[in-house]
Amino acid sequence: MPKGMMILVSMVVLLLWCGRVAYAQESVVLIANPSAPIGDMTRETVRAIFAMRQRTLPGGEAAHVFVLPDKHPLHERFTKEILGVYPHQLRLSWDRLVFSGTGQAPNEVGSVEEMRQRVASTPGGLGYLEKGAVDDSVSVLAVE
Repeated sequence: MPKGMMILVSMVVLLLWCGRVAYAQESVVLIANPSAPIGDMTRETVRAIFAMRQRTLPGGEAAHVFVLPDKHPLHERFTKEILGVYPHQLRLSWDRLVFSGTGQAPNEVGSVEEMRQRVASTPGGLGYLEKGAVDDSVSVLAVE
């Protein structure tokens, strides 16, 4: 086989493999403290809670929102896939509330493990994880 053909075949195989790796990402799910008396939530409700415009969960309990840093890949996927906004748009919303004195930003956690622990230990806790990182300490909520 000529050298040029070998390089071309190698590149095609590499591109196909990279596509499979990118496709293999697990879905992002909304999680809550198991004691929270809430069921499924609409995308609009989730967006309002994470934008800190709605301060209570549908069951009436105070919402305690946990997020990863803006540049974290899971945070970027959550904001785009679940909320339908870009991370910088969400940050702008939080900054507006903080600087105007009418609200506060959500609680920022440093890792996926800390996200799970904080949501599990905080009544009214709400956050997000990849589906494979969920355990019995948190509840998964469907977003309609």
